[in-house]
Amino acid sequence: MNRNRPSISGFATLIALLLLSLLGLSSGCKTASLSDPVTGVGYQPQNYYRSFGNLPVNIRRVAVLPTTCDDQSSDVQHGRDLLEPVISEELAKTKKFEVIVVTPDQLRVWTGRTSWRAEEPLPPDFLKVLKRALECDAVMFGRVSQYRAYPPLTVGFSFKLADVYSGDFIWAVDEVFDSSEPSVVNSARRYQLMREQLPASLADSRSILTSPRSFGRYAANSVFQTLPAR
Repeated sequence: MNRNRPSISGFATLIALLLLSLLGLSSGCKTASLSDPVTGVGYQPQNYYRSFGNLPVNIRRVAVLPTTCDDQSSDVQHGRDLLEPVISEELAKTKKFEVIVVTPDQLRVWTGRTSWRAEEPLPPDFLKVLKRALECDAVMFGRVSQYRAYPPLTVGFSFKLADVYSGDFIWAVDEVFDSSEPSVVNSARRYQLMREQLPASLADSRSILTSPRSFGRYAANSVFQTLPAR
C-alpha cells in the first residue's frame, strides 16, 4: 500500500475546504461592494422663517444678488467663490420661480456697489431699481457665514427672500452644516447616493465628506427645501 497516495476521503475533504474558501472570498467581496448603507437619523434644517405656506402667485422672477461672506479671510472668500454657482444651480432646480443671476458689475451700475447684505441699510430705492432693471418680483440675498474646506467640512448659509413690492421678507434661513455631526453626515451621504445613482458596486457616499463643492451642494439643496411650496 502506497502511504503517499491520498485517499478518496482526503480528496473530498480538500475539495470541500477549497470550496468553502472560495465561497468565503466571494461572500467577502459581495459584502464590501453590495451596498453603501447609511443608517441613523438625518439632519433637518430648523432655523428658517416662512411668511407663507405657499409662495405668493405673483412671485415668478427672482433676482439673486452676488453672494457675500462674513469672514474676509482668504479661506472663506474662496468658499464663497466656489459655492456661488452651486447656489444658483440648486435654487434653479427647485423650479419654484425663474432665477435671474445678478453680476457684481450689474449691481455696481445700478447701485454703486458690487454687493449688498440684507442686514445692512439699503438705499431707499434699492428694490425699485432692481424691479425696473430686471422685471423681478423678489430679490434673494445670500451669504456664506462659515466655511471649512478640510475634514470635517463645514458650510454655513444665510439666505433671505424679499418681495420687491412690499419690501417684506417672504423666507429666511440661517443654517450651519458641520460634517463632525453624525446627523449631517447621514444626510450628506444619502444625498450623494441619491444624486449619483451609481451601481451598488461603485457607490461610495463617503466621498462627499471630502469634497467641499459636493458638500456645499448638499447644504444648498437642504436649505432650499425649506422654501415655501409652489
